[in-house]
Amino acid sequence: MSRLAVINVVGLTGALIGEHTPRLAEFRRRGAFANIAPAFPAVTCTAQSNYLTGQTPAQHGIVGNGWFHRELAEVQFWKQSNRIVHGQKIWDALRDNSARRTPHAAFANLFWWFNMYSSVDFAITPRPIYRADGGKIFDIYSWPYSIREEIKKDLGEFPFFSFWGPAAGIDSPQGKADAASRWIAESAKWIENKYSPTLNLIYLPHLDYNLQRYGPFVVGDEVTRHSSKIGNRQSAIGNQSEPPHVGCYEINPAIHRDLREIDAIAGNLIDFYAKRGVSVVLLSEYGITNVDTPVHLNRIFRERGWLTVKDELGLEILDAGASKVFAVADHQVAHIYLNDASLENSVRKVLETTSGVEKVLGRAEKIAAGIDHPRAGDLIAVARENAWFTYYYWLDDARAPDFARTVDIHRKPGYDPVELFLDPKIPAVKLKIAWRLLQKKLGLRMLMDVIPLDATLVKGSHGRRPADKKDWPVFITSQPEILNAKEIESTDVFQILLRHFS
Repeated sequence: MSRLAVINVVGLTGALIGEHTPRLAEFRRRGAFANIAPAFPAVTCTAQSNYLTGQTPAQHGIVGNGWFHRELAEVQFWKQSNRIVHGQKIWDALRDNSARRTPHAAFANLFWWFNMYSSVDFAITPRPIYRADGGKIFDIYSWPYSIREEIKKDLGEFPFFSFWGPAAGIDSPQGKADAASRWIAESAKWIENKYSPTLNLIYLPHLDYNLQRYGPFVVGDEVTRHSSKIGNRQSAIGNQSEPPHVGCYEINPAIHRDLREIDAIAGNLIDFYAKRGVSVVLLSEYGITNVDTPVHLNRIFRERGWLTVKDELGLEILDAGASKVFAVADHQVAHIYLNDASLENSVRKVLETTSGVEKVLGRAEKIAAGIDHPRAGDLIAVARENAWFTYYYWLDDARAPDFARTVDIHRKPGYDPVELFLDPKIPAVKLKIAWRLLQKKLGLRMLMDVIPLDATLVKGSHGRRPADKKDWPVFITSQPEILNAKEIESTDVFQILLRHFS
């Protein structure tokens, strides 16, 4: 059986491959390229599940990075058990097909999501240790367990601070801007050298951070073209009350370095696998577009008297189970859950007249979009291309919950890209961080409360299908004969990957 490495370069689009990514451009030239019509929603967990099962969320159940668990009456994000994903996974399909020909086929998953308790042979994923005293120790989970200590001995500790949070994608005392992606790339080589898996799934997140912080493009109608320009492209950036306009879009200089860094990391991996006779697929999950309009649906619902909050020590906590209506925000898509079904028409009218909302999906529209699953919202709101949804529900920042100003991906009832920023209102914020770290080292309880509550800081988002196909995720293979289309559906990735083994 052939062997394959699938390198997931998060946020990569055809528009970003060029002057600043010469090695990726050369890989594209030598192989075959297709745009991927994005999964819906175009977010990590859904896209990866579409790729690895060949099914839609209506079948595999991954309707976003998180959702409201109706039985528990809790919003939960970023769960890690692979058993949440329904349907046959690609490694099981390969194992079934190759059992007689290649009884020793083995499969590895390095940092793709829903990594834990699957049937792959080798797995590594970020997984902090949560102590009984409330402390958190950053670490990884591996299968087999022995890999964890062996790989940390060879590569050092996983640089958690560069994987997510305000230090991600930025040089810091904990490491270089691309430290997390470099560590994962080295772990892929480590697994290859020790075990030579038949299929290795590799996740490189580096581009994601500054694309969300700064946006991928400098937008303007009068920008002079040069080699890094994208050219005339249709978008909805600008006055959201007007239709999409045609402008000239230049790659944002703020991400030039990120493009060069991911080009070096991915290019090195491509060369490494080529020398070992391993085929390579390079793909991405979604494309990020410029945004300038955060939309606070939960605040709108609260003002209507539909959302319930409870007081905890003077701060406000969303009580999803007691709310008549609330939104679970996930980038440019929001699942709207109705504990009072009689309000559906009223809620839909409010959403359809909310600035920044492009469309609302009810039952019929959810069926058409392949997301009619019990985990999905009763209604789903989709943002305009220049807008995105926050989880914010408080009306006074002084009453925001304590976790709002921290990096806390599990307690927040929605995705929060503002976790990528340090609060500019805090004087000498790095001194505050140093003080907090000292408190932690001394064994004291502390909050790393340095995250702002200003959603306008975010300049890039994803989740909906971008108007321009150059902003769609990409699929590039080193085996041109495998790919015979210039545009594929996200669910097609499953079968195309299988072709690499036949």
